[in-house]
Amino acid sequence: MSATQQSNGGQGQVGAAASGPQSGPVEASPPRSGRVRKIALVVLAAAAVGGLSYWLHARHFEETDDAQIDGEISSVGARVAGTVKAVYVKETEIVKAGDLLLELDGADLEVLVAQARAQVDQAEAQLQAEDPTVAITETSRTASIAGASSDVSSAVANLSASRQQVAQVAADLERARATDHQARQEMDRNQALIKTSAISQAEFDRTANAAAASAAGLRSLEESLTAAKDRVREAEARVHAAETRLLEVRTNAPMEVSSQRASVLVRRASLELARAGLKQAELNLSYTRVVAPIGGIVGKKAVTVGDHVAPGQQLLAITQLGHPWVTANFRETQLERISPGQPVRVHVDAVDQDFGGRVEAIGGATGARLSLFPPENATGNYVKVVQRIPVRIALDPGQAGLERLRPGMSVEPEVRVR
Repeated sequence: MSATQQSNGGQGQVGAAASGPQSGPVEASPPRSGRVRKIALVVLAAAAVGGLSYWLHARHFEETDDAQIDGEISSVGARVAGTVKAVYVKETEIVKAGDLLLELDGADLEVLVAQARAQVDQAEAQLQAEDPTVAITETSRTASIAGASSDVSSAVANLSASRQQVAQVAADLERARATDHQARQEMDRNQALIKTSAISQAEFDRTANAAAASAAGLRSLEESLTAAKDRVREAEARVHAAETRLLEVRTNAPMEVSSQRASVLVRRASLELARAGLKQAELNLSYTRVVAPIGGIVGKKAVTVGDHVAPGQQLLAITQLGHPWVTANFRETQLERISPGQPVRVHVDAVDQDFGGRVEAIGGATGARLSLFPPENATGNYVKVVQRIPVRIALDPGQAGLERLRPGMSVEPEVRVR
């Protein structure tokens, strides 16, 4: 082989070698459009599977991530004013119902209790002094009525006797008048006879004396009749006075007894009022010992020794454990298939655990409507926004881990609607 051929051959080999890397891989690998097509098919298949899975899942479940654990949180405050003498708990401490949380200085309230006891003793003494007067008044009024009745009877009897005496004196007066008339006639006859000396002077003197005596007796009886009539009038006046007195006693007696009874009732009411005041003072003194209304964890402690607290002032909060529930804010478009009693699976992020429960109730209004400043769609420009309504989910009791749940934890409830 000549050098020229070798040179040409070398160049051919070099050219073949140079062109080999360019043409070899292009012929061995599939076209670029085929790879894209396969990737697209895989993506479409994955999307179809995912969409089908989501659709199948969405047919049977409604879920939201706008949900949290709720629980009972009691705000503990003072019921009386005072200075804090001791605090027996600290933040995050677990307490039981009835545990002593703090204590106020009760010296002033002890003085008020002593005053209230003194008022009770005073009211009891006044009642004891007033209570027997009712019986005494009743007895006295009964005796007064009996005495007035006796006075009326005596006055009536005296009046009857006076009237009988008038009748007797009137009868005697009639007889005296007849006797006087006869004595005058006899004296007149004897006066005519004495002039003719038909009778003696002694006989005339006898008839004259008899006429004078009868006239004197007649005048005496007339005066006696006048006196007897006066006594009748006096007896009638005494009867009238006695009857008036009896009527007055009978009228006033019930009123006096009622007045006395009312006075006793006032004393008893004063005693009850004093006892109520004592009870209130004792209650206020007992309120200086602030105890836990429920068991739970202490939080928001805002009190220390030496603080002056006022009634109603919040001192700390206690979060109750063991009875949590879930408040889930579902969109209003999700509520079509949600109803009370449906089972719920709740995933708690903090403990990475699922809990079972059931839909207990659906809220009465949207969260926006129940907010401090609810929207007024009648003013300004209106933009329709899907609202959320709170749904209360009760967790099944007896599940492990319920004691680890705390109000405010984020959860993801999943309601099975089919």
